[in-house]
Amino acid sequence: MNSSDPRRGGVPLLDYTLPHELIAQHPAARREDARLLVIDRATGALHDARVSGIGAWLRPGDALVLNETRVLPARLHVRRPTGGHVELLFVRPLGDPGESSVAWRVLARPARGARPGIRLASPGGLALEVTGAHAGGERDVRVVAGDLGRALQDEGEVPLPPYIERAPEPADRERYQTVYARVDGAVAAPTAGLHFSSALLDALAAQGVAQARLVLHVGPGTFRPLTAGDPAAHVMDAEWFEVPDEAARTLALARAGGGRIVAVGTTAVRALESACDKNGGSIGVARGWTTKYIRPGYAFRAVDALLTNFHLPRTTLLLLVAAFAGEDLTRRAYAHAIAERYRFYSYGDAMLIV
Repeated sequence: MNSSDPRRGGVPLLDYTLPHELIAQHPAARREDARLLVIDRATGALHDARVSGIGAWLRPGDALVLNETRVLPARLHVRRPTGGHVELLFVRPLGDPGESSVAWRVLARPARGARPGIRLASPGGLALEVTGAHAGGERDVRVVAGDLGRALQDEGEVPLPPYIERAPEPADRERYQTVYARVDGAVAAPTAGLHFSSALLDALAAQGVAQARLVLHVGPGTFRPLTAGDPAAHVMDAEWFEVPDEAARTLALARAGGGRIVAVGTTAVRALESACDKNGGSIGVARGWTTKYIRPGYAFRAVDALLTNFHLPRTTLLLLVAAFAGEDLTRRAYAHAIAERYRFYSYGDAMLIV
């Protein structure tokens, strides 16, 4: 990992060169077959393992934090009255995601085909009106006929990340989704959780590892690179999160008993730390929109270990990892993963930082 300008505004910019063939285009045959790079923050040691053996690195009394968001088949192809084609990516409802909404923020391509006042229709009969325009191709739309949920399920596509250079396949509807996904609302998977099968989760529970479940609906901003000269000026997209009472109690019991809180994914970290913001620095019940931005120098309050995938360079996800593991150790871990031919990004391998 290298950087031509390693620090601007006191924040590390993490760049690295990744051979194209290491970008995973399909998941492993079985979820837990993925490789696992275990990183010991105390000693700096790196261990090559498999997700199937993650139990060796966890202890009875630890608690896994799982993000139950469910990825919507959120990419929908519609047409203008003139017949022109427009692709919409449904990003988030304009309101509380827990309520039925007919108004949504979308990303339109081409944006010029979705000007305010235009009506758009899907082949199955969904009709939308564009009600507002924003920068970056974002549009506000409202449903004027049909059922949006049914249209997405019947006609929508799984919104695979842009670095997966193939069309969605039927198998992606299952594999680009965690086995514990429950609450519709994400346009990208919380990818660290993709490595768990139900059998592996059951085995960890039998080992005495608790599970706490929360929600953070992942938005498209998760893939957006840092573009500001000073990364501290980067603005996060708002994402909806919920930490319920049961999760807060499970994590409090784990901490009280000397167990570790093991966040499965950066989304779980951001949800927990957002809950701390709302509860005086302690984990507690919380819900709402968060723009939590974690970068080196951040003092973590809710997380003791982190399972995460390998992330794109110059992204807020990589900055969060560097904040947790340390910049130098993160650079060394990524260099090791590249040298050992780990698979990168959403369908790739994982790292466990303990």
